[in-house]
Amino acid sequence: MSRRPASTVKAALGVAALMLLLALGASACGGSNSNKLSLVAYSTPQEAYQQIIPAFQKTSAGNGVSFNQSYGASGDQERAVEAGLDADVVALSLAPDVDKLVKAKKVAADWSNDKYNGFVTNSIVVFVVRKGNPKNIRTWDDLVKPGIEVIEPNPFTSGGAKWNIMAAYGAQLELGKSEQQAQAYLQQLFKNVPVQDKSAREALQTFVGGKGDVVLAYENEAINAQQKGEDIDYVGPDQTILIQNPIAVTTGAGKEARAFVDFTRSQQAQKIFASKGYRSVIPSLVDKSTYPTPKSLFEITKFGGWSKVNDKFFDPDKGIVAGIEKGLGVSTAK
Repeated sequence: MSRRPASTVKAALGVAALMLLLALGASACGGSNSNKLSLVAYSTPQEAYQQIIPAFQKTSAGNGVSFNQSYGASGDQERAVEAGLDADVVALSLAPDVDKLVKAKKVAADWSNDKYNGFVTNSIVVFVVRKGNPKNIRTWDDLVKPGIEVIEPNPFTSGGAKWNIMAAYGAQLELGKSEQQAQAYLQQLFKNVPVQDKSAREALQTFVGGKGDVVLAYENEAINAQQKGEDIDYVGPDQTILIQNPIAVTTGAGKEARAFVDFTRSQQAQKIFASKGYRSVIPSLVDKSTYPTPKSLFEITKFGGWSKVNDKFFDPDKGIVAGIEKGLGVSTAK
């Protein structure tokens, strides 16, 4: 079966091209014009921010503030900011991506010291399937059946891919499997993955374009696709992971950036996120009829937190996923 993962060479060329653009047109980090904010975000919340930003601009804090917006794979966005991409606010898929910016002195170490623990949205991992679910894909076991094509982003560029993998692994533990059996499940799963796009958004586009039987995705992406009229359904598995997406201001940002981050946690902004398929960080705004709690919902802390998870699963040289990829002849993008 042919594979089209994002290769190390392509990733390197992409970053090199981005660096050239940065050198030509971007300042270091933190906007020099306090009335213009640069938002650097992962790919999936674009539609939400395109409504939240105008809503913020209608407030006294946002009056006269303009925005530059950049969306892409979370890992790529983090590396771009670290390399110099202008950013006042970063909204990424994973807390560790923000923590990397802390180490690079781009974000303050106390970025998560608020009542939301630094998060702005929640979601879960679901199965996006063809309309009517013709392959009757409902459980994790269905994903590893012979002949089922699973679309999954590249875990070495996409934060969404990491959430998907930990959902799959954790589901096996919830089902009573051992860690060894859960790792074996991941190997089976990746044998059914014919293509690995750079981001969660690109993976869904590949699926909508006609490839695959199911795509592992954020619940919000599935809902957003349905809202756009795409011919898909989605299944929330009984065992899945709670996705928590962070937001932070950069060290060089002004008060307008802080005001914008505060606004993203307001009821007005959270209702916009909810309208785009996200589970609100304000518990009272979570409509259980639209966002039911899965029978077995676990968090990344189940595995010791992202620091341990990244070392154990996603180290590009010695991690479990890198070993699976190499065993299947897939290049890992670092």
